[in-house]
Amino acid sequence: MRGLRRALCALALGAGAYLFPQGGQAETSYTMLSFAQLEGWAEDDHKAALGAFLQTCRDLNDPDWRALCALANEQDPKAARGFFQLFFRPVLIEDGAPALFTGYFEPELSGARRPSSRYRYPVYRQPPEARKISQWLTRREMLTSGVMEGRGLEIAWVDDPVELFFLQIQGSGRIRLPDGSSIRVGYGGANGHEYRSIGTELVRRGIYNIHQVSAAVIKRWVRRNPLAGEDLLMHNPSYVFFREVSRIPASAGPLGAMNRSVTTLRSLAVDPRFTPLGAPVWLEKDGAKPMRRLMIAQDTGSAIKGAQRADVFFGSGDKAGIEAGKLRDPGRMVVLLPIQRAYALLPGDD
Repeated sequence: MRGLRRALCALALGAGAYLFPQGGQAETSYTMLSFAQLEGWAEDDHKAALGAFLQTCRDLNDPDWRALCALANEQDPKAARGFFQLFFRPVLIEDGAPALFTGYFEPELSGARRPSSRYRYPVYRQPPEARKISQWLTRREMLTSGVMEGRGLEIAWVDDPVELFFLQIQGSGRIRLPDGSSIRVGYGGANGHEYRSIGTELVRRGIYNIHQVSAAVIKRWVRRNPLAGEDLLMHNPSYVFFREVSRIPASAGPLGAMNRSVTTLRSLAVDPRFTPLGAPVWLEKDGAKPMRRLMIAQDTGSAIKGAQRADVFFGSGDKAGIEAGKLRDPGRMVVLLPIQRAYALLPGDD
């Protein structure tokens, strides 16, 4: 903790980069930047970013963040850029790994409250015994042993096992019912096993090259090869359970890690070891469709590990899923930290 405090003191004093080792891993560097060094900063819609910030800032416990949230609530949205420039400073946090930005979305599945010949694949709540231990049955053991059957753990049944698998990867989604209404589900726990990529497994088996693999390609292959496809899905021992989330309006995004709705193209999933949840983050994503915008760190993900690693939330439905699936780009992300928090950590405060 003291190393972190000294690092923030260096930021407050305007020192360039401050390094300290983290658990024997690669050193983490903190570099203070100016807003003029953020490419495209002046052209962004800061009003939209302020709206996303207000979604979660009230849940932050640190006094400095709470004070900023109170100011943000009184802020004229037209002056949002000035608010961020006045009360924050951009900090580039790096851990030696290259930047990587991907996308995620809220899938929509077709399902029903009761099973039928069409709706055969259950969306499960977590069983009580799985909550009590760190590692429960694997996906294969759970789905082939009958341990889940006859216990009333089903939230709904869906018509496609591949879409259900990808629902687990996303962690939340909507299930569209035959009458046009929908059930919203959110992350409700897991069986404690490490996620294994089925895309990587397809490459290992020589079916595809690494540059060919995408969510759409995997789905098509599993559907064309139902028996081999079922076995491929079992390659991933991790299993995600769900809970029904009924209090979120249909117009709002799914719940993120802060238990608040995330915002399309304004919310990021980050590694909270490096980026505080709730913090504004300036994203400079390169690639075929460059993105320069102020996002808010409001979610996490099991594959989001590293100081320069993030997932962009693209929204709900198939179109959002297609766009999210295409994203795998370099660039950089810069965290906006409160000025007063840095100055409060000057020498003498230890």
